[in-house]
Amino acid sequence: MKNIRMWLVVSLVLLLASACSAKPTPSHTIAFIGDQSVSTNARAVLQLIADDGADMVLHQGDLGYTSNVAAWEQQIDDILGHDFPYFASVGNHDCASGIAGCSGPGVWPDYQANLLARLSRIDGATCVGEYGVNASCTYKGIRFLLSGVGTQGTGHESFIRNSLADATETWRICSWHKNQRLMQVGGKPDEVGWTVYDECRAGGAIIATGHEHSYARTHLMSNFENQIIESTSNTLAIGPGQSFAFVSGIAGHSIRAQNAGLAANPWWASIYTSTQGADHGALFCTFNVGRVGNRAQCYFKDLGGTIVDQFELWSLHNPPPPVPSVSMAGLVLLAAGLTWLVVARIRRTRASGEPR
Repeated sequence: MKNIRMWLVVSLVLLLASACSAKPTPSHTIAFIGDQSVSTNARAVLQLIADDGADMVLHQGDLGYTSNVAAWEQQIDDILGHDFPYFASVGNHDCASGIAGCSGPGVWPDYQANLLARLSRIDGATCVGEYGVNASCTYKGIRFLLSGVGTQGTGHESFIRNSLADATETWRICSWHKNQRLMQVGGKPDEVGWTVYDECRAGGAIIATGHEHSYARTHLMSNFENQIIESTSNTLAIGPGQSFAFVSGIAGHSIRAQNAGLAANPWWASIYTSTQGADHGALFCTFNVGRVGNRAQCYFKDLGGTIVDQFELWSLHNPPPPVPSVSMAGLVLLAAGLTWLVVARIRRTRASGEPR
């Protein structure tokens, strides 16, 4: 009898521990933007980011279109806050003209200094390397690379390869400014090479870009250089050898028309340009949706509140173990055992004449 009672007590403890021991990953929303400026439209996009509850901004270059870095920083502080998690890669308008890859009027060392100061105020964020040029960062369990490929710095391909080889995070993102011609739908030429795209794909990282002033997203790709589509589903499985790329370049400065020939290519899942009557906006991705560590949901939203694009992501990196739970069979077993204990106790007290 004692052994049976002990077994039931242990079973109860294990079942309750199983139900309570799961530690789900909190959700985390990133707003992806590029090509911003210091303007009314730029402030409106920042307000949209605040209103939609983003936890972080990942900015794909062309920050303020000005050498007045303080003015650019002030609009962020006014709307999102002085300590808001805001990360950026260098864009061609963020570095002085006359430098290869740069168009001015920005002064990158000044932008970089402000972004590093902000980084120091973000609890739990770390960046290793040259910030905005060749930097590997982690925040809230997400690994993101801030690259200046095509704009500033050297050795981007090997830096990306090595950084992703070392990554253990479930979600990985490559962020840079410029594009390959076939990875945008406007007038940009080949400016970064295919190697960086396919290094990020090989490492199972999302590819975030700006530069062209529009929004465009590819399908899930198994090869960028040869434009091989892995799947056209709006549920994308991101992992080694397969990913997608997007351009989010309408955060305030201007909006351009599509090139009809480029827009007709079959690898595009979504396109939003002035040809479609686009307004400024941002791409929002919430990672760890429903506290599931490898699930994300994304949407592009413009200033008018229109949801232009909507899709779901599943990471194939580090799939989480099943969340411990009490099965129905376990509950039935537990209930039966407790009932048996109560009945046995009643019978014993009746037999001994003890008060019940």
